[in-house]
Amino acid sequence: MERKLKSILLIDDDSSTNFLHEIVIKKTKITDTIYQYQSAEEALKFLASLNHEGTHPQPDVIFLDINMPRMNGWEFLEEYNQLPEDQKGKIVVVMLTTSINPDDKKKAEEMKLVHGFKSKPLTPEMIYEVYDQHFG
Repeated sequence: MERKLKSILLIDDDSSTNFLHEIVIKKTKITDTIYQYQSAEEALKFLASLNHEGTHPQPDVIFLDINMPRMNGWEFLEEYNQLPEDQKGKIVVVMLTTSINPDDKKKAEEMKLVHGFKSKPLTPEMIYEVYDQHFG
C-alpha cells in the first residue's frame, strides 16, 4: 500500500454492522480514521461540518447501506449531490448492502457517483479492491 486513506465513512443504521465493519477496516491498516453514522441525515450533517482546521471532513471512501429508515441510501445520494463541491471532495461511494434486488444493483451501476455495489459483510478483500481500483 503506497499511502493510507485520510478517512473512511460508514453509514448503516445497524450499530453492530458498523462495529464489525470498523474492526475489519482497522485490521487492514488502510486508514487511521473511521467515522460511522447510523443515519444518512447525521452523515450529511457531518459532511457539511467544519473541522478544527476550518475544512470539511471529505473522507476518501463512503460505505453506504441502502435500506435505512427515514432516509435510505438512494435519498442520501440525492442530498449528497446537492452539497457544494468543497463538502463533497473526491469521495468514492460504495453501496454495501444486504439487498439482492437486481434493480438496486442496476441503479447503482447507472449512478456516476457510485463506484461499487458490494454485499455485506465488508471484508478486507473488498477494502483492498476499492483501494487498488481508486487509490493504488
